[in-house]
Amino acid sequence: MTHTRRDPWERPGGTTFHFVNDGINSALDQARKAAGDRDVRIAGGAETIQEYLDSGLIDEFSITLAPVLLGTGIRLFDRVDPDRLTLDQTRADASSRVTHLTYTVRTCG
Repeated sequence: MTHTRRDPWERPGGTTFHFVNDGINSALDQARKAAGDRDVRIAGGAETIQEYLDSGLIDEFSITLAPVLLGTGIRLFDRVDPDRLTLDQTRADASSRVTHLTYTVRTCG
């Protein structure tokens, strides 16, 4: 997702990134069409994830935590309404350098 129009970005090895600038629903619809019966994964910054969570469009997500201090940023769960969403941790895999967390998302009310 982007706020500006961009041409597809072809990468070595056959991966092509397609940029969508007409909203999260359009991006998700296009991703589902391209994925067929496979899972759709949304990658992005905190604002993108917050928007999908707030819209009730995510049923499971993973976070990868690494001990790197970047200085500033947007907190991932700042806009998540705890009265509307419940996050249930379903998996945690840790090593000395990274922790992978997986949550299912339930909508309340």
